[in-house]
Amino acid sequence: MKKFYRSFLSFSFATIGVFSIYAQQIQKTNINDDFKKKSSEELAKSNGFDRCSFVEYEEYLQRNDPSRMTNAQFEAWISPLIEKAKQERLANKSTSGGIVTIPVVVHVIHSGEAYGTGANITDEQVQSQITVMNQDFRRMAGTPGFNSNAVGADTMIQFALAKVDANGNPTNGIDRVNLCYPEWSTGNINSYVKPTTIWDPTQYMNMWSVNFSDSSLLGYAQFPSNSTIPMPAGGAASTDGVVANYTTFGSTDYGSFPMNAPYDKGRTMTHEVGHFLGLRHIWGDGACATDYCADTPTAHTANYACNKFIASCDNPSVFEMVENYMDYTNDTCMNIFTQNQKDRITTVMNNSPRRVELKTSTKDLAIPLFPNDAEIKFESVCSLDNLCSGSTIKIILTNRGTSALTSAVIPYVINGTSYSFNWSGNLAQNKYAVVALPVPPTVTSGAMTINLTSVNGVADQRTSNNALTGTFSNPGVVTNTGTNFVFNLQLDYWGSEVNWNLKNSAGVTVYSSSTYTDVPNPTSATPLPSLITQNWVLNTNDCYTFTINDTYGDGIYGNGGFYNIKTPAGADVIVGSSYTKKQTRALNLGALGTNDIIKETFAIYPNPATDVLNITKVSNKAKYEIHNAVGQIVKAGEINNNQVRVAELVKGTYIITIKDKNISESIKFIKK
Repeated sequence: MKKFYRSFLSFSFATIGVFSIYAQQIQKTNINDDFKKKSSEELAKSNGFDRCSFVEYEEYLQRNDPSRMTNAQFEAWISPLIEKAKQERLANKSTSGGIVTIPVVVHVIHSGEAYGTGANITDEQVQSQITVMNQDFRRMAGTPGFNSNAVGADTMIQFALAKVDANGNPTNGIDRVNLCYPEWSTGNINSYVKPTTIWDPTQYMNMWSVNFSDSSLLGYAQFPSNSTIPMPAGGAASTDGVVANYTTFGSTDYGSFPMNAPYDKGRTMTHEVGHFLGLRHIWGDGACATDYCADTPTAHTANYACNKFIASCDNPSVFEMVENYMDYTNDTCMNIFTQNQKDRITTVMNNSPRRVELKTSTKDLAIPLFPNDAEIKFESVCSLDNLCSGSTIKIILTNRGTSALTSAVIPYVINGTSYSFNWSGNLAQNKYAVVALPVPPTVTSGAMTINLTSVNGVADQRTSNNALTGTFSNPGVVTNTGTNFVFNLQLDYWGSEVNWNLKNSAGVTVYSSSTYTDVPNPTSATPLPSLITQNWVLNTNDCYTFTINDTYGDGIYGNGGFYNIKTPAGADVIVGSSYTKKQTRALNLGALGTNDIIKETFAIYPNPATDVLNITKVSNKAKYEIHNAVGQIVKAGEINNNQVRVAELVKGTYIITIKDKNISESIKFIKK
């Protein structure tokens, strides 16, 4: 979101030739180009909900990509292919290849909520959605997805949560991503959420469960594209998939999930996946328009009530198919895909980019698992509320082994200094915990590596999912002397959005903002509000944390706003930098908080190593064992002159366990 100025230039052609500039009122505009919203009249028909934004999304894609096919171009391409597939089916020469299983990854987008709270929905809610889609697309007998209609069809498409992730490691097909923001606009989802989180769309059908900022919206999908048009003209691969609000993802038939009736039985995603596979709404998105499927009676418009006796457009003796998954009726009303819809899906799966590759993906097939296998991934740090007590690096520790995970040793290095964290708990297979690795307040930035050396008291049996590298950075703590400081705050026109506070190391607020107001009807000629200045008197031997927030999420920068903290003589102590929702800085006046970081007993270098591994902080009686990626001992002996030769080892990742006196420690290294 941005605040911006617009100037309106007007030319007057009077005889004196006056040129005038008029300052237009400044507005806030969403630069992320959200999809067009349905009218209030349309929403009223569906209990106030936008049942599907597929049409609006397609318009959005075509608007932002002029080379994307029009609807007519797509139908001209696919129509002869559908007819060919239909004739082959009738001649019992189908090229569909039988049942197709599509590997699925579900990206659960949340803002740091606990598991099972808000948008961080449970594994069981995710699995219930896959169950419903299989019942519906396979027309399973004895389930709500079965029908006895003569044109009803088993589409021969089924779905399975992926068992192999994008890096070749085991997964349960659920990708939990904390993006720190509580809700998302459709424009932001397409421009940020999808490209940031998507897995290879030729190997996975990507599904996103999110919290829409438009609470009326239920879901939308990306339509397939024409194989003759180069990528990304047919639809960007970085956005391909289906999206639903978390309150319509899954089915309450399988648990007490936080869902919105009457759209709580999983049919929003059945409907959207239908679009993903090439199906259109049964009314053709026009008055008695076509959905290009002859066996779905032509409908006047979208149906919301489950009235099964509405005469079709073409034949008063034939009723509209309100039970079709591609209509807008309630979840409990829907129960049919037709044979012609199946023909269309089959054609898309045989010809359309990314869809045809999904047919041969094996990401749903399990790889060998080990009893002791843990995985680490970076987790977002959404808040830095008290830098004086030190910062943290957050990671997600997941049990990918078949045994319960009860302990793990996690060594990490920042700027060459080594630390270690011992985790304990009890995680079942595929369950996770968020682990906060402490960082001293004096460390503000630097290269970091994080490893997982042992789990359950033994070497981790899979090394490909327990090493992380990156750059650690936080605002840090500014050290200063004195007790008197001057705080300056220049608001922009939208002062009501800004609030701030200053807390001491005990978390007590010592200074805070008042209630600021907006400048009414500002123009580009309107001056900014008066500078706010406060004199702060602080205590020595304490550390203070300053936090400033912008509720709108676009900060106060770029519009003349700023803040700073200075000495009485005018020297800068802290100068604010650009931010969106929040910025946190800290001022130390002689006393930093403590932490419980335990330094590593031993250290190794270089890492990666070629010939020799140097070991520091060991005596002349130290011994070692080197384990390979599957836990086998490949070398052992005494450490001579603080060195271990590794030249004969093949390239790969290893664990060296160092034993000296009563201390034993395992450290990961790479042989290059």
